Amino acid sequence: MNTIDIILSYVVWSPNPAVFPSFERLRWYSLLFAMGFIISQQIMFFIYRKEGEDETLVDRLTIYMVLSTIIGARLGHVLFYEPEKYLSNPIDILKVWEGGLASHGAAIAILIALYLYARKIPSQSYLWVVDRIVIVVAMTGALIRIGNLMNSEIGGKPTGSDSGFVFARDTEEILETMRIPVLSVDAYKPKDRSSELAGNGIVPLNIDIRIEKGGFSEADLRTAIETDVKYVLTRFRSSQKYLAENPESALNYNLTDRGDHYLATVFTRGVARYPTQIYEAASYFVIFLLLYFLWWKYKSRLPDGLFLGLFLISVFGMRFIWEFLKENQVEFEDSLTLNMGQALSIPLVIGGAILVILALKRGFKPAKN
Repeated sequence: MNTIDIILSYVVWSPNPAVFPSFERLRWYSLLFAMGFIISQQIMFFIYRKEGEDETLVDRLTIYMVLSTIIGARLGHVLFYEPEKYLSNPIDILKVWEGGLASHGAAIAILIALYLYARKIPSQSYLWVVDRIVIVVAMTGALIRIGNLMNSEIGGKPTGSDSGFVFARDTEEILETMRIPVLSVDAYKPKDRSSELAGNGIVPLNIDIRIEKGGFSEADLRTAIETDVKYVLTRFRSSQKYLAENPESALNYNLTDRGDHYLATVFTRGVARYPTQIYEAASYFVIFLLLYFLWWKYKSRLPDGLFLGLFLISVFGMRFIWEFLKENQVEFEDSLTLNMGQALSIPLVIGGAILVILALKRGFKPAKN
């Protein structure tokens, strides 16, 4: 297989969302989320120092940012995407660990929180603070999207081609809970089934299931595999979304005796999807680099509001574009011409354009001697 074929070929994506498999509480998403704030804080220390500001204020600013991001992102998802679900059972709003965060809600909450912060710091105008904060917010957004990728969540629509990501983690986790004594489940891309590729986005997928020897005879084990595994691959919502197992045909598999355990290799198919988490992360990181470069070049000469405007245009402009490739988060979006993410991005992009125009009219400030 040449380099081009490797790049265009599909990937079976099923990482463990836990950083350490033996310690489920530390997850990649949480780690990357925290790293975003830690790195952001260090960059803000550097920015404050270079512009002659009091570095001790960064600690206070960090508290405002952390609280506003978490609270705003959670309330944004509740109000924009699933208000009926959460308002009928408000206690579920507090269950952040179950997922459900919206970047638009975080953006609004951050702008409000920074207003409250700036009111207490007369030496720093609101727009001055926001213009510096958006630099690191773009970087943090990139890390959070990588966290989404490690969680195998917020993925893309089917590519309709043999390139893309097959998200197999949900299916692996469901198979591990079957009534047969499963030791491990491993989904992977087979090396010997390339002849089955048809260019339609339905691609070969193998699943190895290691099964403990014990309470099942081989005949009973085969019966359990043919019924339970088939059910998991065809009846669960996540399997129907990410896999393409034919519910009408018998399960295609091999069962071999490996001495101390059985190995069932299931030959199925997956759906290649756009890895939009990577697309978003890459675009946000490029935005971070561009904003940081502009700050490094102009620093205090920047007209107030310019960076906020550029941030809103670029981040939510890219978000609008990537939403065309992303699967909808909730069912009601299926009937909309533009999904909720796109609808919420439009006013932010327009607001950003207005801020840029006003900032450019004021022009760059004179350099300090």
